[in-house]
Amino acid sequence: MPEYGVQKFLYVIGAVVAFLIVVGLFLPRHSRVEVSTLVDAPPATVFALVNDFRRIDLWSPRTATDPNARVVFSGPGRGVGATVTWDGLVVGSGTQTIVESRANEHVATTINPGEPGEARTWFDIEREDGKTRVTWGFAHDHGLNLVGRYFALLLSGVVKRDYENGIGALKELAESLPRTDFGDLDVEHLVVEPMQIAYLPTTSPPEPGAISDAMGKAYFEILSFIDTHGLTEAGAPVSIVRGFAGSELRFDAGIPVRGVTDTVPRDGTTVKVGNTYSGQAIRIRHVGSYRQLGTTHRKIAAYLAALGLERNGDAWETYVSDPTRVPEAQLLTNVYYPVREH
Repeated sequence: MPEYGVQKFLYVIGAVVAFLIVVGLFLPRHSRVEVSTLVDAPPATVFALVNDFRRIDLWSPRTATDPNARVVFSGPGRGVGATVTWDGLVVGSGTQTIVESRANEHVATTINPGEPGEARTWFDIEREDGKTRVTWGFAHDHGLNLVGRYFALLLSGVVKRDYENGIGALKELAESLPRTDFGDLDVEHLVVEPMQIAYLPTTSPPEPGAISDAMGKAYFEILSFIDTHGLTEAGAPVSIVRGFAGSELRFDAGIPVRGVTDTVPRDGTTVKVGNTYSGQAIRIRHVGSYRQLGTTHRKIAAYLAALGLERNGDAWETYVSDPTRVPEAQLLTNVYYPVREH
């Protein structure tokens, strides 16, 4: 090629590059996508599915497009600080961290925090006509990265399509879970230590009045056992739900004790001595009538399902308040469920 032809070719290339740079400078530096849907489920259920990366992976586009990607979770199980890192042939590699979390209202994350490709996503949750409106957004500031601005034009449609598919999967999953609204539950995750208790296996029809009568008789017998063997009460009365025998509810009525010696019978024909569960559990504060405990248990079941927690034993109740001294509306009962985390 003659020298003049080479120069002309270089001028054309330079002009094209300059043109692309000038156009790139006028392209939007910010890209933004938002999708929204109405979910027939309580806000607390939707929040549980977006506030935990393990739950997000049940419905997210990343999982759908690259099921063989290597995924590692770190930090807290859910909420601020929870982090996921992935590496796959289709989705590439990246890190995402929850940076904002307001119960049943809002969750925000950063993708590749501190790196040139940093982006932000968020979920806004609000009640609407007895259902839940959830909005899923994505925003990216490309700064002076002109290549990124061009790619944003090409990929915004793909991102929106993936987000529409993802929020549809989120809606389907949320609506498949129990509909009970557990948003007002006062839940604490903790590790419980074992207690030594004197207890009496008891049965009763599953009705509040019958259960109360059965408990009263059982506790009277347990207190007699405690007095007979010189034991000391060491805590509030408990009942451990064991299940059903036909139509009868089975439970152990118990009282924590101290002072158990080798001479105290541990496996008698009536009152026995044993230890309660130890390990991970959730504790729920129930304030009010014992007759409303059934509602609290239904809320707990919905909570466990939404968070993907597995029960790890029998639930129990601790009756903190003395019903002969405390008004019914102020009675405090702690409800415990042994759980197995992710």
